[in-house]
Amino acid sequence: MSTPPASSAPAPGASGRRAIWGWAFYDWANSAFATVVLAGFFPLLFQDFWNAGVNAETSNLRLGWANAAASLLIALSAPLIGAFADAAAVRKRLLLLFAAAGILATALLAAVPGGAWLSAALLFVCATIGFLGANLLYDALLTSIAPPERWHAVSGLGFGLGYLGGGLLYLACVLAALNPDTFGFADSTGAALAAFVLTGLWWALFSLPLILWVREPPAAAASGSGALVGRTFRQLRSTIGHLYRYRTAALFLLAYWLYIDGVGTVIRMAVAYGRALGFERSHLILALLLVQFVGFPAAIAFAHLGERIGPQRGIYLGLAVYIVVCIWGAFIRSPWEFFAIAVLIGLVQGGVQALSRSCYARLIPAARSGEFFGFYNLMGKFAALIGPPLFGLFGSWFGDVRYSMLALILLFVGGGLILSRVPGSALNARTDESTQ
Repeated sequence: MSTPPASSAPAPGASGRRAIWGWAFYDWANSAFATVVLAGFFPLLFQDFWNAGVNAETSNLRLGWANAAASLLIALSAPLIGAFADAAAVRKRLLLLFAAAGILATALLAAVPGGAWLSAALLFVCATIGFLGANLLYDALLTSIAPPERWHAVSGLGFGLGYLGGGLLYLACVLAALNPDTFGFADSTGAALAAFVLTGLWWALFSLPLILWVREPPAAAASGSGALVGRTFRQLRSTIGHLYRYRTAALFLLAYWLYIDGVGTVIRMAVAYGRALGFERSHLILALLLVQFVGFPAAIAFAHLGERIGPQRGIYLGLAVYIVVCIWGAFIRSPWEFFAIAVLIGLVQGGVQALSRSCYARLIPAARSGEFFGFYNLMGKFAALIGPPLFGLFGSWFGDVRYSMLALILLFVGGGLILSRVPGSALNARTDESTQ
């Protein structure tokens, strides 16, 4: 098998301390949306405020369709978005365009009146597309803001700041919703609606370091002549047609598809699982906060651990902890166990995500990182096709929701086994030519 063409090194002067911090603070900025909107207030308001008087099954179905629509649109378009960003040298500008759309749609949610579930769902889809599309291009910028030997640490820094920033804003919004009079709101619904405006402002404000300190990477080398759109499609077709030449990256994507589905299912289903076991809503909120604040230092530390023991072993360690979480989770009886599991998840969740991102960056040509991270994000979005249904089916088949946790072990073990086929040398040492 021939070696793929040499990839371009980061542009001279594109990396540096300010660029790294500017890039990492975007994670601080947009994680507010992930925590406050996606995991926190939108699902609650969608059912209790915008779907008032509608049964929970109908409300959840509407929310499920909204989530699916946003994820599917980004998943199908991600490789094309990445290819266009590379060909036109607009990774940063396109990131900011998606972010601006997400920020505006998020803030507008506060103006949607009660009962207007369709308007809320459409704005939520727009906000989620903005969030996911910007994330695709944010990941791709990693290869241009730091040298390869620092990618693990820089990726961990981003996730760590994201956990801290999202957790701090979520804590402030929860306090306002629980004590509306103290914060000048008429009721908790008013405080929750204001959280959408505050999230938009937070996202916009902390995007400024990226705007000011991160430079636009150069365009990928064009093959042949022609209009930009034509070159974009040719570049995308070339990557798909020659993906087999990047066989290590393709193998890594398959492993990532499985184990990140397990990680994502834990994130999506933890609250529902806790409610099914009878835990109080306050306990679930506290558990989510624990994950955020433990995740801040843990993601940074885990990335450094990955540098010391090897990123592949670091991911294995994280998957092993998730397997322990699944087994313990199937037998928990008291709230303290739920909190302990939240701490365990916080210790490894960001680390697994950070090491996965930086490992993949080592396996692809840097000049086409936007395009290749389009495939990376595509796999991450399509991963939701397995985990949540499997989670529900195990509970139905065995007649007890506790068995649902055991289903996720299949994803973590399967992903780990496929990851073991990826040569460790390819993940530990990046060269200008991908070692595939």
